[in-house]
Amino acid sequence: MKASLSSRARMYGSLFRVRFINGLQYRAAAAAGVCTQFAWGFMEILLFRAFYQADPPAFPMEFSALASYIWLQQAFLALFMSWFLENDVFAAITDGNIAYELARPIDLYSKWFIQNLAGRVSRALLRCAPILLVAALLPAPYGLSLPSSPLAFAVFLPTMALGLCTVVSFCMIVYIATFYTLSPLGVRVIALSITDLLTGSLVPLPFFPDTIRRIVELTPFASMQNLPLRVYSGNIAGEELIRGVLVQVFWLAALVIAGRLWMRHALRRIVVQGG
Repeated sequence: MKASLSSRARMYGSLFRVRFINGLQYRAAAAAGVCTQFAWGFMEILLFRAFYQADPPAFPMEFSALASYIWLQQAFLALFMSWFLENDVFAAITDGNIAYELARPIDLYSKWFIQNLAGRVSRALLRCAPILLVAALLPAPYGLSLPSSPLAFAVFLPTMALGLCTVVSFCMIVYIATFYTLSPLGVRVIALSITDLLTGSLVPLPFFPDTIRRIVELTPFASMQNLPLRVYSGNIAGEELIRGVLVQVFWLAALVIAGRLWMRHALRRIVVQGG
């Protein structure tokens, strides 16, 4: 039993390492992405600044906290962007190469999960350092501030890891849904339209109307980038933070269990034709 667990750990570790190293090769794409994220980050901050100057008391986040939220969002975009999906997974499902995947002695759900996880981490590693460095050097209140407290930073790291895994587990649901369609395009468009709004990618969740925000905070989307970025900036703490972490853990477990069960059902009905 111990030998089996050890061999599985080595197998998944090797898969993660291969995909991680492969992702590090795209340096030109990373450089272009950094430039795009700088432009987008400055645009968002200046846009919000105009609103803040018009009516400062009306906003639920301090501007410095909002600026930190935006820069962290841009620095770790590769971790939390719901629209980053593995095209080779969709290709395997739609063109019949899933037969080769099933012939391998490895759990398919775990393989795709690790694949997606490694790809996101490698891309984030290439992009985050220059963005964080420049953002930290910007004058207040436009730059990246230090964490609101040592405790906030200590909580930020595990909530970021949980948020990343929640994003990947949601993406697994999108992949599995493709088994039941002729094309992945419709599934991707619907899923990404929902997540861009409800994860706080477009507008941070504290800016939502209270009733809508309370509902959204109970969904898996609030457990992705919303919670760790707000923890770092000090916008969420105390009982609200504890509740947010519990919801985050719940949705990660629920999405993984649902994804595994749904994949098991999908794989039972696969028919691969040709030779």
